[in-house]
Amino acid sequence: MKIYSAIQPNKLLHLVQRFSDLENLSTSEGLGRINVAPETEFLQLAALKLDNGKTFKAHKHIYKDGEKQVIAQESWVVVRGIVKAFFYDLDDTLLTTVTLRGGDASMTFGGGHNYQSQADDTLVYEYKTGPYKGIENDKEFI
Repeated sequence: MKIYSAIQPNKLLHLVQRFSDLENLSTSEGLGRINVAPETEFLQLAALKLDNGKTFKAHKHIYKDGEKQVIAQESWVVVRGIVKAFFYDLDDTLLTTVTLRGGDASMTFGGGHNYQSQADDTLVYEYKTGPYKGIENDKEFI
């Protein structure tokens, strides 16, 4: 599910990847992969489906020249429980709300967001671009 700005209709602000959409990810040579996030975004996400024993060449990542201006982008992966996600436009107006369940992921590339747990013992992983330089350099509250 791709959520675009109402102000700039071609600007992708938020993305939701449903776990259920990955269940039928086919494998070729023991590996299935889809790139979820557009390659132009700083925050990247791919879904990998691996058959037993499947591996890939060991590797490390290299440093790249940084961009002059970088915004923190964030992703949540719901491990268990239920989360209601609120996604905001560039002018802070609410675009939509989405219910996320175990295995679902959300990504925010721009615009605002908020999450509200809908079940006890909800557990999520939060990923965001770094480095983290403190709350005062990271976010502005809506």
